[in-house]
Amino acid sequence: MDRRKVLSASAVTGLAALAGCASGAPQGNATAGSRTVFSVAQPMLPIVGTSDMFPVRRIYCIGRNYAAHAREMGSDPTREPPFFFQKPSDAIQFVAPGTTADHPYPTLTKNYHYEIELVAALDKGGRNVSTEQALGLVFGYTIGLDMTRRDLQRAMGDEKKPWEIGKSFDRSAPIGPIHRVAQIGHFTKGAISLKVNGAVKQNADLSYMIWSVAEQISRLSQAFELMPGDIIFSGTPENVGPVVPGDVMQGSIAGLPTLDVRVV
Repeated sequence: MDRRKVLSASAVTGLAALAGCASGAPQGNATAGSRTVFSVAQPMLPIVGTSDMFPVRRIYCIGRNYAAHAREMGSDPTREPPFFFQKPSDAIQFVAPGTTADHPYPTLTKNYHYEIELVAALDKGGRNVSTEQALGLVFGYTIGLDMTRRDLQRAMGDEKKPWEIGKSFDRSAPIGPIHRVAQIGHFTKGAISLKVNGAVKQNADLSYMIWSVAEQISRLSQAFELMPGDIIFSGTPENVGPVVPGDVMQGSIAGLPTLDVRVV
C-alpha cells in the first residue's frame, strides 16, 4: 500500500469545524447542515492482525536520544534535557512488510540522511502524565525512518532559524504497520539497526536510549495535551549518514518486520 492509497483510505470530516467557525459556532464546531468545501484525506496506518486502521493525528520526534548520536551531532548528552519537534501527519509513507517501497529523493538537498527509529502509537491522551502511567497510553509500536535534509537542517541551525524544512517535508516518515502492545508487549531493549545496500550503518540497542519511551511521553505531556492518534519517533542511534538515488535501506528492530525502502 503506497502513501496515496493510505492517505485516501478515508476522508476527514474535520473541515466541518472550519465551516462552523466561519458561521460563528462556539469553539469552531460545525453547525447543523454545514458541509466541507472539499475533502482532506486522513493519514492512517494498518493495524497488524486486523482490518482496522490507526488514524494519525500528530507526529512527534525526539532529538538526540542516543548518547553516541548526540555526540556526533555536537551535543553533550549528559547535560541536555529532551527536546522534540514535529512532522506533519501526511509526511507518512507507509511501507508494507515484505515489500521495498520507492522513496523519492527530495528537492532542495544534496545531503539526504537516514535515521532509523522505534515508533510508539498512542490510543489515549492526557496532560502531565507521570512516567509510571505513560506506557498505559501506548496502543502499539512500529518501525520508522526520520528522513532528514541534513544540509538544510544544519544551515537553519547555524542561522538560529527553525529547521522544520530539514525534517518536515513530503514522505519524510517512511513507516511500517502498527503492532498492538497486546501482541508484542513494550520495547525497552532489543537490537535496532539499519543497512544501506547490505552494509550495516547503524547498530545499537533500544536500551541505549537516554530517555525511555515512558519518559518521552511524560515530558511531551507537559508541553502538549497528548491525544489518541499521536505517534512518537523515539530517536535514532549513531552513524546517521547520506543516501542517494539507487540506494536500498533496510531498517530492523528485534521483534518487528524489517522496513525496506529504495531511494529513487
